[in-house]
Amino acid sequence: MSKIRVTQVKSQIGRLKNQKRTLEALGLKRINHTVEHDASATILGMVNKVQHLVSVEEIK
Repeated sequence: MSKIRVTQVKSQIGRLKNQKRTLEALGLKRINHTVEHDASATILGMVNKVQHLVSVEEIK
């Protein structure tokens, strides 16, 4: 299974509560915080929900 690196690039201030919870569930706490996850369907769906707040890159 491939891995992805997710980095928060925009603030969660003023966002909907479900978007804030999604960032928290991904493990992101602040701008420029980076986490690595397996590229499962669940994680990709969460990233898709907050795609305007994060950047994603695939790890080889």
